[in-house]
Amino acid sequence: MTFLTIVIDLEPNLFKIGPFLITWHGVFAVLGILAAARLGVWLLDREKVDTSRVTDGVVWMVVVGLIGARLLYVWENYQFFNGNLLRVFALTEGGISQWGGLFGAIIGALLWSWRSKFAFWKLIDAGGAGAMIGLAIGRIGDVINGEHHGTPTNLPWGVEYVNPDTLGQPGRVVHPEVAYEMVLTLVILALILPFHQRLKARLPDGVIGLIYLGVYAFGRFWLSFLRTDPSVFLGLRQAQLASALMVIVALIAIPVLFRLRSRPAREAPAEALADRA
Repeated sequence: MTFLTIVIDLEPNLFKIGPFLITWHGVFAVLGILAAARLGVWLLDREKVDTSRVTDGVVWMVVVGLIGARLLYVWENYQFFNGNLLRVFALTEGGISQWGGLFGAIIGALLWSWRSKFAFWKLIDAGGAGAMIGLAIGRIGDVINGEHHGTPTNLPWGVEYVNPDTLGQPGRVVHPEVAYEMVLTLVILALILPFHQRLKARLPDGVIGLIYLGVYAFGRFWLSFLRTDPSVFLGLRQAQLASALMVIVALIAIPVLFRLRSRPAREAPAEALADRA
């Protein structure tokens, strides 16, 4: 049924610097992080936020995000590191968990906000948009690397990896699942970003960021059925469990944020009556 087979014969490795292998995966991961940080700071700057302070928060989000991304990947693929624990630090070779990075960045934002007395939910709004562009750019490295194997395609198109240095599966025409994820993030960004500031003016802090992340998580849950990742619980893959968690967090947190914003409006008349008395 496959009418269009895209043959990918790209070399995933660039060069070595001493013992460190530099790959396209690592390069695009770094570029994605930089783009995410730049977009997030730009959005905060448009809100007249003192971005000189926010830069410190971005560092926290990046560092804790990288730690979370690597730790979850190592936990999922412990067999690759058995007997060679130093490979845990070989970040230039690739090997990071997307959801580990996202949840790690959220924890980093929470820690920095608590230390600096900065509004956590403002960071989430900017970070939600930043995450979309960061994930889209990072997925380019995954496409080159043949990472995250897709299932055999039942659509009129598919990809086949033929370079022996990639992680692809030669001889199999499969779904370009990571490319689907890249398209998903770009569509979300294209639909929401042009209205970001208008929505910010109408919605409580944190809501638009949770919309970015929640919609992405919902789409990612279904796209993960097109992967060959092993199931870990109830027939679901790790990425699907993380996606479901993100959707649940968004569905719970968004109504709470609306309720918290409306509370001062309800309390104000009572305070005014008390003052008159």
